[in-house]
Amino acid sequence: MRIIAGSLRSRTLEAPPGLTTRPTSDRLRETLFNVLAARIQGAAFLDLYAGSGAVGIEALSRGAARVEFVERAPKALKALRTNLVKLGIVGGFRIDSSSVAVALKHLGNGNERFDLFFLDPPWDKATEYAATLGLLGGSAAGLLADGALIIAEHRRKERLEDRYGSLQRTRLLEQGDAALSFYAAARSFVPDLD
Repeated sequence: MRIIAGSLRSRTLEAPPGLTTRPTSDRLRETLFNVLAARIQGAAFLDLYAGSGAVGIEALSRGAARVEFVERAPKALKALRTNLVKLGIVGGFRIDSSSVAVALKHLGNGNERFDLFFLDPPWDKATEYAATLGLLGGSAAGLLADGALIIAEHRRKERLEDRYGSLQRTRLLEQGDAALSFYAAARSFVPDLD
């Protein structure tokens, strides 16, 4: 794995050993950040189920103001911390090692707002999609800045709902075995991302 673009371009990343964590491929990350290009500069980015941190670190490399990494698997946390140290990233991020549900609750108790959300739970835990998107479209919706965008990476064969509470799917991109579902709060207008 490597950083695709930005200040850390071409730097390599570590992945945790084993098959429990499935890092987002370079190609899919490139597609994702091509879509987000106009939104990433200065953004507050929430990387849920962060794994090795590849997506959040890519966001920092491309100019995100801050990234909150949420990951609780010990091997993935070790890889994430190793990547941050190896790349010399000393600020602009925070790591939360609690579950995603607990992290969303804690963040919601403050004045935290995020412009971009990325979630990529382990594919064998499919119920996490509905639970997390349901929270973001419901009790944790206060975390969404105006015009916020939520992106879920999932198996191409696994169809997510078009709507979770106040969240409405605005776009679906499929690439290989993976897909990216883009959601926005239904109350706000989101222009076509093409």
